[in-house]
Amino acid sequence: MTTSHSQQQSDSHHHVPSLFSDFDLYLFGQGRDYRIYEKMGAHPRVVNGVAGVNFAVWAPGARAVSIIGDFNNWDRESTPMHLRHKELGVWEHFVPGVNVGALYKYTITSRYNDYIVDKTDPYGFSTEVRPQTASIVSDIHRHSWQDNAWMLQREKRQDLNAPLSIYELHPGSWRHIPERHQEGATEEDRYLTYRELAPALAEYVKDLGFTHVELTPITEYPTDASWGYQVTGYYAPTSRFGTPEDFQYFVDYMHQHEIGVLLDWVPSHFSQDGDPVHHLHGPQLGNFDGTHLYEYADPRKGEHKEWGTYVFDYGKSEVKNFLIGSAMLWLHEYHIDGLRVDAVASMLYLDYLRDPGQWTPNIHGGREHLEAVDFLRQLNDAVSTQEPGTITIAEESTTWPFVSRPTYTGGLGFSYKWNMGWMHDMLEYMQIDHIHRRYHHNNITFSLMYAYSENFVLPLSHDEVVHIKHSLINKMPGDLWQKFANLRAFYGYMWGHPGKKLLFMGGEFGQWREWNFAESLDWHLLTPPSDPHHAQLRDFVRDLNTLYHQEPALSVLDSSEQGFSWIDPNDSDNSVISFMRRSHRPEETLIFVCNFTPTPHHNYRIGVPYTGAYYEVLNSDATHYGGSGLINDALLPSSPLHWQSCPHSIVLTLPPLATIVLKPRTLENNNA
Repeated sequence: MTTSHSQQQSDSHHHVPSLFSDFDLYLFGQGRDYRIYEKMGAHPRVVNGVAGVNFAVWAPGARAVSIIGDFNNWDRESTPMHLRHKELGVWEHFVPGVNVGALYKYTITSRYNDYIVDKTDPYGFSTEVRPQTASIVSDIHRHSWQDNAWMLQREKRQDLNAPLSIYELHPGSWRHIPERHQEGATEEDRYLTYRELAPALAEYVKDLGFTHVELTPITEYPTDASWGYQVTGYYAPTSRFGTPEDFQYFVDYMHQHEIGVLLDWVPSHFSQDGDPVHHLHGPQLGNFDGTHLYEYADPRKGEHKEWGTYVFDYGKSEVKNFLIGSAMLWLHEYHIDGLRVDAVASMLYLDYLRDPGQWTPNIHGGREHLEAVDFLRQLNDAVSTQEPGTITIAEESTTWPFVSRPTYTGGLGFSYKWNMGWMHDMLEYMQIDHIHRRYHHNNITFSLMYAYSENFVLPLSHDEVVHIKHSLINKMPGDLWQKFANLRAFYGYMWGHPGKKLLFMGGEFGQWREWNFAESLDWHLLTPPSDPHHAQLRDFVRDLNTLYHQEPALSVLDSSEQGFSWIDPNDSDNSVISFMRRSHRPEETLIFVCNFTPTPHHNYRIGVPYTGAYYEVLNSDATHYGGSGLINDALLPSSPLHWQSCPHSIVLTLPPLATIVLKPRTLENNNA
C-alpha cells in the first residue's frame, strides 16, 4: 500500500505546477528573492480541485529528500520529494490531503558519508512546543488585521526626530499566571500566551508612556535558558506562547493601542544542536544536508565556541536570502515595526572572541568580515526599500564607523545603533561612591564628544541586570533612600541626553533581584505593604516619558548638534553638570541640571541663554517621587550676569542626588 501511495504521488506530481517560477529560482540563487518564504516551506494550496500542502526545501547536498509526518506515519519511504532545480538543490513536492496543523519533517539522505537525518523545516512557520521539534503546517494569512491607522502613521512615529521610548521585555518572564491544580497542591506558574500578554502589556506600557515594546527573541528556540538568542526557527514565532495567528493578534493589539513592536533578531549565529563532538546532528540547521550548508565549514569562521553556536555563511547567496527572507517575514506578515539586530560586532570582525591562530583573515589580510558587512548592507537596503517606515537597530559595541548611516555613503545602513559606550560609562559612574565621583566626571560628559556620530539608542538592557551584575537599583551606592535617589537622577539625565531611550522590564520600578528568565517580575513591590519607593520610581519614569512626549526640545533636533549645548560640563568638584536641549523655538528650550552627590546646593548659579523667568517642570527630588522635597517652587528670574558662556544667569536650589528640568516662562528677548 505504501508503494502504490508513493507511486500515485510520483505520477501525479508532473501535473502539479510548481510554486517556483524560473525567475524565482534565479533570484534565490542571487540571494534576492525577499519573499522566498512564500515558496519555501509548507504551503496549503488547492491543485486541480484537490487540497493539500506544497513542500519545498533547499538541500543541494542531498541525494534524496522525503517528507515525513503524522499524515504518513513518519514513513521515510512513502513521500519522496522531487528535485525542482538541480544546480540550486531545491526540492519540492505537493502532498494531497494534508491539512493545516499537520506535523512534518524532512528526511535528508546526503550524497556524503551515508548521512541520513530527519530535519525540521528551516522555513517552517510553526514548530511543536519544546522539547519536540517537528514543524507544523500553518496558514499565516488567517488573521484579519485592524491596525491600518497605526501603519499609516508609523513612519512619522519612528522618525529620527520623534520621541522613541522603548520598553524591553522577555515575554516569558514579564508576568506569569498562577494556577492552582489539585486541592492542597502548591501553586505553579505558567507563561502568559500571546493573547493574554497583549492587553496586560498594552495597558501597562501605555500608562507609563513608552512608545514601543522590544521583545527578546521570539523566533523559535530550543532552550529557555538561551533567552531566545540561540535560534532554530527563523520563520516561526515560538510555540511556547501560542500560534502564529496568536502572535499576529498580539502585534495587532499593540498597534491598535498605539504601541510599536520591535523584535530582537539574531542573524549572527544559530543553535549548534546535536552533539558535534560525537558527530551526532540534531534536527535543526547545522550540517543540514550532510554538508556545512548554512554555516561556514572552517570552524575558524563557522563557530563561536564560547557561545556554542554556528556562524552563518554570509558568502552564500542562498544563506543571505534565508536571513533577509526571515527579516521580511516579520516586517511584512507580522507587521513588526523594526528589528533590533543582535551581536553585530561579532559579525563585523573575524577575530571576535577568538585568540590568535583561531581565526582566518580576509582576502586583504585584515580582520574585517567582508562577507558579513555586505550582508548587513544588503539587509538594510532591502528593509528600507521593501518595508518603508520600519527601522533596524544595531547592537554594536565597537568603533566601526557609520553603522547608522546610509549604505550609499559607505555606512552599514541601520536606522539606529545602541550607544554601548554611554551605557558602560554611566553604569560604571553610578556604582562609584558619591565621594569619589569627582574623579570620574569624564564618565558623564565624554559621550557628548560622539553623540552625533551615529543615530543612537541609549540602552539599559537585559544584559546589564544578569550574571551577578546586579539589578539597576542594586548597582546604586548608599542607603535605601540614596539608592532610589541615584536611580531617579540617572534616569533624569538619561531622558535629557540626546538619543532614544530603552529600559528593560523591572528597571522602571527598581526590582531588587537580578532578572531571572524562569520567574515573573516582582510585581508585589508595587503594592502595600512594600516600600513605596518602587511605585514612586515607576511614577517618575511615567512623568519622564510624559515630558519626552510633550517637550519638542527632547526630540525634534535629537539627531542634530543644534539640539544640545553644554551650560557647564566642568563642575567636577560638586559632581554637577548642566546642559540645554533645544528645538526650533527659543521658548521651548529645556535646561537640565544634575547633582550626583547627596549634598544639596542653595544659591547655585547657572548660565541661561535668554533673559526672562524660568520655572521647574520636573524635579526627581519631589516628595511624590520619594525625594526630600527640595524644589524650586517659585519663578527664577534671570539676571544680566554673564555666566558659564551664557549671556544671563539664574540662581536656584539644587537638591541632593537629583536631576531638575527648567523651562523659560517668559522671554523678554530672544537673543541667545
